[in-house]
Amino acid sequence: MTTDGVTICSATAADAPAIAGIFGYYVINSVATFEETPPTAADWWRRLDALTARGLPFLAAKTGDEVNGFAYAAPWRPKPAYRQTVEDTIYLAPEVTGKGVGRALLAALLQRCRERDVRQVVAVIADTGDPASTALHRSAGFAQVGRLVSVGYKHGRWIDTVLMQRDLAAPDHGGR
Repeated sequence: MTTDGVTICSATAADAPAIAGIFGYYVINSVATFEETPPTAADWWRRLDALTARGLPFLAAKTGDEVNGFAYAAPWRPKPAYRQTVEDTIYLAPEVTGKGVGRALLAALLQRCRERDVRQVVAVIADTGDPASTALHRSAGFAQVGRLVSVGYKHGRWIDTVLMQRDLAAPDHGGR
């Protein structure tokens, strides 16, 4: 899938260093993730390998050979009854935020999830005060279904998480 010069494709092991760099920026400079130590490229390669072995999508947004962002679906919970429910993750290089890359990644991720018979996609979003992630998910048909108060502590502050959910069996324009 290509949009405005950005190609959305399956991530490969060669993308792991760029993915580590993008995510590492958010680990160090934000509360968007509750990770406190940036995972290495090898950590990301193992995650990519494990998720794709399960048939779950792990995508990269690229301009030429440069990775501008990534998105993946991971199991929501390990119990078998949750096998058709995943949690999405999306991160963008800071210089491409607000340019439609996140929207393209999320649309492609949801399509790949549908193709793999995923029924529910859950987003767990740190409430950083910036509405971009919740707005992105809302635009893709996610509905807010809950809030966990003060569940993360990072950079000297307590952070809530917003829970959003998208039923992939519902029409594209709808949420739950």
